[in-house]
Amino acid sequence: MKLVSNPPNRFESTQREALEPSSRVEIQLFEDDTQQILSRNDSPDLPFRWSVNPYRGCFHACAYCYARPSHEYWGFGAGTDFESKIVLKRRAADLLRHAFEKRSWNGELIVFSGNTDCYQPIEGTLGLTRACLEVCAEYRNPVGIITKGALAVRDLDIFRLLHEKAWIRVYFSIAFGDDETARLVEPQAPTISKRFETMRILSEAGIPTGISVAPIIPGLNEDAIPALLSRAKAAGAVSATWSLLRLPGSLEAVFLDRMREAFPDRISKMIHRIQEVRGGALSDAEFFSRHHGHGTYWRCLEQLFELGCRRAGFVPDEQPVPRTFRRSQAQQSLFVEEESS
Repeated sequence: MKLVSNPPNRFESTQREALEPSSRVEIQLFEDDTQQILSRNDSPDLPFRWSVNPYRGCFHACAYCYARPSHEYWGFGAGTDFESKIVLKRRAADLLRHAFEKRSWNGELIVFSGNTDCYQPIEGTLGLTRACLEVCAEYRNPVGIITKGALAVRDLDIFRLLHEKAWIRVYFSIAFGDDETARLVEPQAPTISKRFETMRILSEAGIPTGISVAPIIPGLNEDAIPALLSRAKAAGAVSATWSLLRLPGSLEAVFLDRMREAFPDRISKMIHRIQEVRGGALSDAEFFSRHHGHGTYWRCLEQLFELGCRRAGFVPDEQPVPRTFRRSQAQQSLFVEEESS
């Protein structure tokens, strides 16, 4: 078990220093009594506008997770608090149904999850993600999923309904070529092998899957790109995407501390490579450049990814997400009566 360790919270005006050694990390659950479940994304460089996050914080404990600083809004830390203080939205499915019944909702794509993994271990007990997906299937609302969780196999029946009546794509986040390296960076996530196996099961069941080779951490995992694309295609994936490491806010301190501990012989190379593709900085928060790098080395990585996609057989997916959303006939009739009166 790890010791509690968090960088200073940017929203707190005072900082406390413990007089005794840090305590052991313990998993704690908190309830979010939110009145809205749909999170609106106004970032112009992302391909979706709406996401559903049944959970905040993530047990997987990935050192690079860009969502870590968002935990500070709750008064928690971006370090061990993020992976041990899990906030759940128990009314998520009811809130989603309420959102779908509003006349303003027109059935746009919803991504699970834009923030933290919707299939982290607590989902196996609470089933909040499954309940939301059942609502999406009932209303035939298109769904995208990004996960590391092998638990996704449990919901194969819901995925089939969404594939038949609406639209679905399940992306697996896989950034490392071997389980040993992944365990050092993603210590509590399912193994790489398990993720590919889950991808294969879904693909063979007819569910469109994809691989997200993200994040690319220059100096650590770029050499794995071709093999990951090849394994994904062999497991039935139909599309592939990637993005560069982002280190917003307090994440930078968490990431560097953990990489120094895990890779003491490679940390200098990693920092140098990251700065090389970021124009001397470690991160870039600007739209349209935050997910990509610059310079000669980055162009080499782009060519590596593009060549890997071609050799694996991935082709650009330019098909728009269809509009399949439906309300109940009774509800539609009610709207017609209201408009006529």
